[in-house]
Parts: sequence; C-alpha cells; structure tokens
Amino acid sequence: MSRESEADPAKRAALPGTLPEALRAELIAFRRDMHMHPELGNQEFRTTAAIKARLEKAGLKPRVLTVGTGLICDIGIEEGEPASGVPVLAMRADIDALPIPDTKTECAYRSTVPDRAHACGHDVHTTVVLGAGLVLAELHRQGRLPRPVRLIFQPAEEVLPGGAADAIECGALDGVGRIIAVHCDPRVDAGLIGLREGAITSACDRLEITLDGPGGHTARPHLTTDLVTAAARVVTDVPALVARRVDTRAGLAVTWGRIESGHAPNVIPQHAELSGTVRCLDIEAWRQAPDIVVAAIDEVANLHRAKSEINYVRGVPPVVNDGAVAALLNDAMVARRGEDAVEGTEQSLGGEDFSWYLERVPGAMARLGVRPPGERTVRDLHQGDFDADEYAITVGVELFTAAALLDAATRDA
Repeated sequence: MSRESEADPAKRAALPGTLPEALRAELIAFRRDMHMHPELGNQEFRTTAAIKARLEKAGLKPRVLTVGTGLICDIGIEEGEPASGVPVLAMRADIDALPIPDTKTECAYRSTVPDRAHACGHDVHTTVVLGAGLVLAELHRQGRLPRPVRLIFQPAEEVLPGGAADAIECGALDGVGRIIAVHCDPRVDAGLIGLREGAITSACDRLEITLDGPGGHTARPHLTTDLVTAAARVVTDVPALVARRVDTRAGLAVTWGRIESGHAPNVIPQHAELSGTVRCLDIEAWRQAPDIVVAAIDEVANLHRAKSEINYVRGVPPVVNDGAVAALLNDAMVARRGEDAVEGTEQSLGGEDFSWYLERVPGAMARLGVRPPGERTVRDLHQGDFDADEYAITVGVELFTAAALLDAATRDA
C-alpha cells in the first residue's frame, strides 16, 4: 500500500480530528528540536518546559509532576476533576533519552549533547501525544469532544523501575478508565501500526553481581579463588541453569552486558563484577525469577569458592494489552487508514514501564511504524543511528484522536 493511498482524504475524513498541515509542520519542528536536545531520565527540564509552554499556548493547564519533570494535562475537565464521574481516556508518552552517542552523520537535527540521544523514539511518542492533545483541545472548544482526555508526559522510562510509578503517585490515573500509548517500531513501515491482544512486551529486571576471593599469582591458581574462571562460569552456567528451572515457554532469559575483572595477565584478581538483564515473557515466571536467578548464581559461585553479592533490581512486568482497548486502537486505525494499515505483531523481549499503568487500569500499546517504506535497512532501537520517518507523527496523532472519539461510542458513561 502506497503512502498516497494511506493518506487518502476520503479515509481520513471519516472522523474529525485529522492533523492540519500547519500543525503537522510545527510538530515536526518540535520533534526535531527535542531530538537535538535529549535529556536523561529525571533530568528532562528543558523538555518539560517546552511541552508545558505549547500546551499553555493552546489555553490548557498542564501540571508539572512533583518530581520536577514530566507533566499531566487534562482536556474537557475542570479543576482537574472528571466531569460527572465520566471515565477519562489517558494518552501516555515518555520523554527521556538514552545515555548513548548520536552517530547519525548526515542529519541536520542530530543530538547536540555529547553521549545523549533519542535512540528509542521517545521524541516521536511525545510529539504524537502533544499533537493529539492540541487537536482534541480544538475539538473541545468546538463542543465536539464527547469525553474528557488526559495527556501524560512521563519522565524516566529508561530508568528501572521506570518513571511511571512517579506519574501514578502524582495522580496520573485518577479518574482514568482506559489508557493508550504507542512505541516506535523500526521494523514496521511508517503508515502502519502493529497490534496484539495480551502481552506485547516482556518483563525486564537488572542484575548486578560482585564476586570476591583471595587472588594471587597465575602460576599458583590452586592457592587462590580463581575469580576470572568463576566469573566466566557464572556467565555461561547461570543462564543455562535458569532456563532449566522454569517452563521453557516462559522465556526466562539472563543476558550479560558487562563483565570486568583484573588488571594484569599474570595476576589472579580479588574482585570481579558482572551486570546484565533478566527478561521474561510470562508474568508468573517473572514473579519467581529473583529466587531462581539468585539461587543459580550462588550455586555456581560457591562451586568455585567465590563470595557473591547480588543486587537484583526489580524492573517492569510485561505490557499486557487489554482486548477491548486493543480493539479500540484497531478500530481507530481502520477508520483513519483502512484495514490494511493494521498488522499483527509478536511479543518482544523488550521491557516498558507502561506496564505499571496496566496493573491498575485497562489499556493497550500499539507499535507505531517508523521505517521509510521500501527501506530494508533497520535502524534499530537503542542504536546511535536510530531515526524515524516523520510521517509516523501524523499517523500517531490521528490514531489517538480517532481513539478518543470512538472511545465515547464504545463505553457507557
């Protein structure tokens, strides 16, 4: 399907809330500015100020979270209280960047901050929710917004266990009946979304280990605790042990990202450090994961006479899409661009703290296609060369505005 057919005016005019051309250009400029000025989790002061200023310019009253970054903004609600108890539809965006360098060499809007980049598409997520809010605010002024909407611009998604907890504590879900979100997907063409009912991401925890023992000369390893060998065995044996202690369908996996030990080739060190992630497809297996993983590490470390200290950092459970809300996103996309604009998607092993909202209210996340149609090279997430086809901004805004209008038709007051 061509981009021209995806943007067929007859399809897009079926519901109000399409994106005006002037606002589309402004949103692209907003996204590029945000891309040039990435900020890490809980440090998003410039980003928060920019979002706040644009919402206030539209006559809205955003509220900065008490943690100092991130904000909430209601549309169609007076004094921050849901009108007549009508449940709110919330739209969530994450606003933080990653601590990696932007390696795009021919890009006018590449990051201006060393070792910082919007390499996960949060600048796109933010711009989509901002744009949807501006369009819906105009519909509200015209008396055409049937239900209240809440915009949630959340900080620190990349910081386990995620900034969602701070947003929830600040009242982000008060009065909310449903919540929706998108996440950039570089394997899906711009103009399309990926959807599934049930789990769409996986649980993700962080693991930090130190191993200690008496070192010594490499000529006499029998008189030492050979920490390099011990660390190597933890790296290779623990994932295998863990995989055999749960149902293989749970997809519980330990993957290492860092190992460090020693300073000289002829000295057995006294200290080693390892860190990695624990990921899991199944929420029940995730609840058991800390005990299983810690027991496996201790078992291997003890076998090699190494003293282990384990810091198991709880992260996020899987994002589990509610069937009715996933259907709402499907219907919204079909109304905008036809049935061919929605494709099925697999559960990924990536983690997302949107899951914490879904522990409290029904909701769903869609994968927003950002790959230029016809391009086969994937600029993957969390890579320094990641970028997005900006047509995805129009798609995301109109998906959310359609969802807001259709939500009123599918729920009782």
